[in-house]
Amino acid sequence: SKIGDKEVKPLLSNPKASKEASVLYDLICLAKDTGYTLSGQQESTWMGSDDYEFLYINERTGKAPAIRGFDYMNDDFDGVNERAIKWHKAGGIVTICWHCGSDFSGEWKDCMNDEVPDWDKMLTDGTIEYERMLSGMDKAAAALKELCDKGIPVLWRPFHECDGDWFWWSKGGSENFKKLWQIMYDRYTNHWGLNNLIWVLGYSHKMENVKDWYPGDEYCDIVGVDWYPGKAALENPINMVYAYEDMTVPTGKIFVYGELSAGHDNRTVGDNYTFTAEDYGNMLKDFAAKCDKVYVLEELDPFIEEHCKANGIEYIELRNVNGKNVKDLTVEEAIVIKQILDDNNI
Repeated sequence: SKIGDKEVKPLLSNPKASKEASVLYDLICLAKDTGYTLSGQQESTWMGSDDYEFLYINERTGKAPAIRGFDYMNDDFDGVNERAIKWHKAGGIVTICWHCGSDFSGEWKDCMNDEVPDWDKMLTDGTIEYERMLSGMDKAAAALKELCDKGIPVLWRPFHECDGDWFWWSKGGSENFKKLWQIMYDRYTNHWGLNNLIWVLGYSHKMENVKDWYPGDEYCDIVGVDWYPGKAALENPINMVYAYEDMTVPTGKIFVYGELSAGHDNRTVGDNYTFTAEDYGNMLKDFAAKCDKVYVLEELDPFIEEHCKANGIEYIELRNVNGKNVKDLTVEEAIVIKQILDDNNI
């Protein structure tokens, strides 16, 4: 990345970030700097199958996204972790969000309907409300610790659409949100030692006072947006990128789409405006004009090889390692094997 004429290499906010998290972050930075896009898809467990969207995509394209989105909603920690481990072993990238109520349980409707009775008490160390909050947060921390212990890096996207006014974590205003985010970051990083997390700060499509909601460079790694646009934005969809440019360019933070919808905004119904196939096509053309390639799951291996070569890292060509072909190895497994070979001068 560049700030003016100066080259800037973004660093993870956690100085103790795991090797796996650092490798994944380097790959994301490489994708940005070379004009590449990593494709992703959120799973919808309420559609009757965890693979609902993924089967649809595969049937029509023969491909799978590079990134799979998971949700700890309804305390589905075991189920999400099981699927995340499987996706990681297949070579994919894991991102996790968490729809929950203010007691850190429940689902989407709870984060919409809940209110925090007293923000000051909840955010003040030593109060009963503060301890309850930590206890709730710790449920996801324990699940993420399992992934950390298995060497699985996670794009962690909590409290998304932070500047909206529909989820409980936003209803207390920007200052309370920033304190909440910082408490979770400190708890997960310094108490739980979750060094596998890459922290993704997710904004909404509102694009208003974005800097007021920013918790600080030391508390996040990636800045993103959930894009459910209305008529004005659809007429010039790239405006959204410019709205966040002032924040991401000075800090060198990566900018991503956390969620991207092709559905039309109900607020424009009165204007008889709908999101048509032509609108969607024009939006994709606009994005395509700004990136050279979109990566899918099976293309991550050559992407990793390219990254290794560009950074002087030997790309190991091995066969039948513990019964696995090199193309079936994850990045983390390859790193471990390389270390063993180096230690034994092989």
